[in-house]
Amino acid sequence: MRVLSRLLFAQGAVFAIACAIHAGVLFTGYENRRALAAEAILAAVLIVAGVSPWRVRIGLGAQGFALLGTLVGLWMVLIGVGPRTPLDLLMHAAMVLMLLVGLTWTWRTSRAVRMESRVGRSAP
Repeated sequence: MRVLSRLLFAQGAVFAIACAIHAGVLFTGYENRRALAAEAILAAVLIVAGVSPWRVRIGLGAQGFALLGTLVGLWMVLIGVGPRTPLDLLMHAAMVLMLLVGLTWTWRTSRAVRMESRVGRSAP
């Protein structure tokens, strides 16, 4: 479970870094209030999932929610709403990849946890 917490925190940190970029803290010229707000929400959701006692199930939902939000953001970049810079495209691609890997790993972990609980209940 510690690995899952770290994964969710790391994902949240990536979104927090994106917030800093869109706030103009790390770089200038990439300011975007709508992206900042969305990324702040996604960062918070991932971090809260990382401290939840039900982090396996909540982690799946949090990562799925973050993936959906990131895909919406990528779509906005592609259709020209907001900044369409190489950095924005790279950040969104990296976030999508990170979330897909995280979802896959969390899904496999949740299956293993469920299998262990079933075996544990049927043991004499």
